[in-house]
Amino acid sequence: MAKAKATAFFCKECGFETTKWAGQCPACREWNSLVEAPATVSVKKANANREMCSSRPLTLSGVNLEDDERTRTGFEELDGVLGGGIVRGSLVLVGGDPGIGKSTLLLQVCKNVSDNHKVLYVSGEESLKQIKIRANRIGEFSDNLFLLCETSIGAIEDAITELMPEIVIIDSIQTMYMEEVSSSQGSVSQVRESTNALMHIAKGKEVSIFIVGHVTKEGVVAGPRVLEHMVDTVLYFEGDRNATYRILRSVKNRFGSTNEIGVFEMSGIGLKEVKNPSEFMLDGRPHDASGSVVACSIEGTRPIMVEIQALVAKSGFGMPRRTAAGTDYNRVNLLMAVLEKRLGMHLGDYDAYINVAGGMKINEPALDLAIAMALVSSYKEKVMDSDTVVFGEIGLSGEVRSVSQAANRVNEAMKLGFKRCILPRSCAESLKAVKGIELVGVASVRDAVNLL
Repeated sequence: MAKAKATAFFCKECGFETTKWAGQCPACREWNSLVEAPATVSVKKANANREMCSSRPLTLSGVNLEDDERTRTGFEELDGVLGGGIVRGSLVLVGGDPGIGKSTLLLQVCKNVSDNHKVLYVSGEESLKQIKIRANRIGEFSDNLFLLCETSIGAIEDAITELMPEIVIIDSIQTMYMEEVSSSQGSVSQVRESTNALMHIAKGKEVSIFIVGHVTKEGVVAGPRVLEHMVDTVLYFEGDRNATYRILRSVKNRFGSTNEIGVFEMSGIGLKEVKNPSEFMLDGRPHDASGSVVACSIEGTRPIMVEIQALVAKSGFGMPRRTAAGTDYNRVNLLMAVLEKRLGMHLGDYDAYINVAGGMKINEPALDLAIAMALVSSYKEKVMDSDTVVFGEIGLSGEVRSVSQAANRVNEAMKLGFKRCILPRSCAESLKAVKGIELVGVASVRDAVNLL
């Protein structure tokens, strides 16, 4: 009798398993995503995990919500992203570039919650002395924080069973391994099975577990894409190493709204909350320079004011150069085509550079009007009033279309002392009752440009 094949091919994007390699995944149709890995995991271990989570069926009315209390992290920004705090028994994945501050953030969370809760910090990348050096920079810690340098999931499970902490940090999932899986650490099989084991621990013992995950050059968590489907919450820690601020973004949350963000500032003693991101992003902006326009973007449910900078200069080559930093490059080309067609501006022999100041990355269509006005301001050398904020979406016919949450954007502008707001006419008509700021509604990009 032929022996079963010990390895199989797994799709890194969707987790599909097949016995033969193919250039395209049959399930998700992604190209070159199949990798070879061991096919089987110990049945004994799987049964043990199943027994851990076994329970009797309950009616919906029999579920008690009083025990589902959230644990505050000590960071209002992080609590908002999580939906109000840490949910008991949840599995949270925190991804980000190396050195961006994932471990620092979670160690500070350990410092904040260890006063009243037992916390276990498991590191597979650093020694105890290295963690101690980083902790000394952050501040004083409670004795409720326990450290463990271990990479075996079995040993970690034994430590959790013995200690019974309320919160566990796993740093990072790419360094963990299971003895039952014969592949190397960081492989598709190891990451998937290790996460599956941690999920059973979190649900079976009602322990909140944070998993740190490294990202690839494409900006997604390294390992199988099924990893993001297994966890309850996926957080991405973003930021430019040359900038002091960091953005924590929620892309999946079973216990709260998605697309929420938290803003932090990196300092010598760790991360600090930025409770007014708009003021932080506009700090140092020029007040008498052409090509500078303030726009209002919505990140999740939070309005954030950003400065759009444009530089339009005569090209010295036959092919003009277009550059966009912080926004969609193709969107900038589209807006320039609208300006050429609808306003008769000859930009074919001009270089154009667009920058969202502060390093923010925003692709919201509501920035269209601000980008167009910044381009015209730089092209005509006309300065936009420093107390004016602009937002609106531009269509291919040059019309300015309405955007969502216009009232929140206007209120944010008023809080920061702006005196005038240029916005779509349909939004301005619905906000006639707003006092304290001049609302200028425009129906087309030509109407907006005439206000310069």
